[in-house]
Amino acid sequence: MAEFSVLLAIVFMGLGVGGGWGEETGQKAPWRIHTLFSVECQNYFDWQTVGLMNSFRKAKQPGPITRLLSCTDEEKKNYRGMKLAPTFEVPSMSRHPKTGDWYPAINKPAGVLHWLKHSKDAEKVDWVVILDADMIIRGPIIPWELGAEKGKPVAAYYGYLRGCDNILAQLHTKHPELCDKVGGLLAMHIDDLRALAPLWLSKTEEVREDRAHWGTNITGDIYEKGWISEMYGYSFGAAEVGLRHKINDNLMIYPGYIPQEGTEPILLHYGLPFSVGNWSFSKLDLHEDDIVYDCGRLFPEPPYPRDVKQMQPDPIVRHSLFLSIECVNTLNEGLLLQHAANGCPKPQWSKYLSFLKSKTFAELTGPKIVTPGTLQTKKDEVQKQDFDDPAKPHPRIHTIFSTECTPYFDWQTVGLVHSFYLSGQPGNITRLLSCTDEDLKQYKGHDLAPTHYVPSMSRHPLTGDWYPAINKPAAVLHWLNHANTDAEFIVILDADMIMRGPVTPWEFKAARGHPVSTPYDYLIGCDNELAKLHTSHPEACDKVGGVIIMHIDDLRDFALLWLHKTEEVRADKAHYTRNITGDIYESGWISEMYGYSFGAAELKLRHLINREILIYPGYVPEHGVKYRVFHYGLEFRVGNWSFDKANWRDVDIVNRCGANFPDPPDPSTLDHADEDALQRDLLSIECAKTLNEALRLHHERGSCSNTNSSSTSKEDIMEEGGISRKFGRFGETIASKINGPPMNHSQVLTQSAVADGMFSSYRSWMIILWAFCGLGFFIVTFLVYSGHKRGGTRVKHYRNKRRSSYPGLVEINGRHRHVRGAEVPP
Repeated sequence: MAEFSVLLAIVFMGLGVGGGWGEETGQKAPWRIHTLFSVECQNYFDWQTVGLMNSFRKAKQPGPITRLLSCTDEEKKNYRGMKLAPTFEVPSMSRHPKTGDWYPAINKPAGVLHWLKHSKDAEKVDWVVILDADMIIRGPIIPWELGAEKGKPVAAYYGYLRGCDNILAQLHTKHPELCDKVGGLLAMHIDDLRALAPLWLSKTEEVREDRAHWGTNITGDIYEKGWISEMYGYSFGAAEVGLRHKINDNLMIYPGYIPQEGTEPILLHYGLPFSVGNWSFSKLDLHEDDIVYDCGRLFPEPPYPRDVKQMQPDPIVRHSLFLSIECVNTLNEGLLLQHAANGCPKPQWSKYLSFLKSKTFAELTGPKIVTPGTLQTKKDEVQKQDFDDPAKPHPRIHTIFSTECTPYFDWQTVGLVHSFYLSGQPGNITRLLSCTDEDLKQYKGHDLAPTHYVPSMSRHPLTGDWYPAINKPAAVLHWLNHANTDAEFIVILDADMIMRGPVTPWEFKAARGHPVSTPYDYLIGCDNELAKLHTSHPEACDKVGGVIIMHIDDLRDFALLWLHKTEEVRADKAHYTRNITGDIYESGWISEMYGYSFGAAELKLRHLINREILIYPGYVPEHGVKYRVFHYGLEFRVGNWSFDKANWRDVDIVNRCGANFPDPPDPSTLDHADEDALQRDLLSIECAKTLNEALRLHHERGSCSNTNSSSTSKEDIMEEGGISRKFGRFGETIASKINGPPMNHSQVLTQSAVADGMFSSYRSWMIILWAFCGLGFFIVTFLVYSGHKRGGTRVKHYRNKRRSSYPGLVEINGRHRHVRGAEVPP
């Protein structure tokens, strides 16, 4: 009973009429701070208010806090929550007084403006912190310590506000270049707020009325209802008055998200559903919940800290889970104290109540101090790199692709590496080869490409799940951790691709924080519950894949999440269905693709999606577009001829001399009446001929030509293929020497076997011929040498005055270079 009385006393000290919340918190501030948040007269906002007020007290936030309460006269008649927090009443604008538009979110800017005009508190404040009701404060939010300055507020990053980058900003602010994607946490000088507030409201009204531009592709609003008009009202109003924000992506976090290593968020924003194991929480399910007034009732208790430690060994992910349970535990602690203030009887003892009152819980939820990493802000100069300045050297790039120890990936490797050297792609290429120890013992294709070896995860080491596609994120992570590279940008391709031209960050405008990729529109899970379940930022989920251009620093931050999210989606078998994922096989086979999109969303990496980089053979190309990459992942056909990579899964075409794929039709046989069909078929023929040309050159360089190396170099291809590397000659067919009627698989292998037999039958004749030539040479040499000796002449040995000759080297234009077979390219 004594313990309960103490808790009750604390509540009355904080909630008592006339008591100043946070006026004296033990922290002396050099300037006066006031915290604001906006709500309406609803149960939904009442339990949020209780949680925020409890966290405000625990965090020891300096200065007072004020709830801006928007209610109609009718709502106030039955409203029970007037004493939940220090309150300033604001006329409700949920139903717009002039237009009749129902938009409750407008109460936030309207409430702030009303407070500035009519509250005496607004006359004695220097800095204002503006929060949302659905937040938990974990530590003091002191604007000047976070870096805020007059004219430069600090704010959290809202990357999904696409309208700052497109026509929306151009329509609604004179300074679209100043539009910042911010919200959630706002810390600004009172003078800035006075200048901004009227425009915040008027711009909100303006965007709300612009229904023609509510589309997701323009605003980023997944509901296309104009629901985030208030957020744009803030960004456009701030741009109008010239405020440039210091944007911080570490101070605030959504529970369920993984914080950056070395950061300690001081604000939890539980606007999205989150879960820990089988337990979950979603504020959207609690709209009518009167839990504040229902004595003894709390939200379902989350797992205990010790349970979280057992379920998650990774310390970074475990930190995320601790934040999730801290959020709801703080809400429940606030409800427990509020029930006591309401006069509820003391609740019966339970293990969970004991935990909430324990010293352990108090220590876990004590005020957090921001770390240097948390204070780091986004820098525009890092994101906007100038690749167009001819005086600046282009950044170094490295191309990687993932394969396994199978014939299926070997012929794909031969095709991709061949095309890489023809394309003019800068930098080096590395194959990430995922193999088991047993696979490696039998594997023959070590020399097909510069290779980084990776332990296979096809059979998951923990779950036993058979899912070879996971090797891609696992291999990228392994390469980053074990290989040395000085590249600034990484280009990630799939093995079943053919390069037709360079893919560079400077041409496609990739930058730090903004990777470039190609559209994968069938990833419908970015638009439904799948994204909400597996990322804290579903609004940042991009439907991309195939070709990726990413800054090395982004990739280092992202790679582990890519792997973790792949495992997470793969384990979520309940959501494999086609209507949720877009996977026509409903087998979870595209989990790795969702792992990529969800991992990138978690870090709010927003992609520049380019439709002119990649094309599937068999698709009709856009007029005038010079695609850089073929992705032959789907069957394609020209007339009666077709190619499907899946039909060649178990055929070892790389190691059979002379073997190749059935030749496509000759371009001269195509019908020129339909221009779209003609261009489609020409691209399909080019892709197939490039694969066959790559195989031909591979066989010529390999054992089929009595050479000891099957490696590929840029110089080899340029000399033997006789094809220009200059970008732009896409109309030329790379495999012009390959002709003849199409063959099926058995014909290809028969031809290969015949070639092997012919080689064997000629072997003995070749040995006899070489022996005869050698004997003749010996006789002639002996006669010449004997003649010189008889004539008493002296043989003079002359040293080459120009240079010494070394095996494997020739000199071209004064430069040494390696000839075929002497060296594998780095």
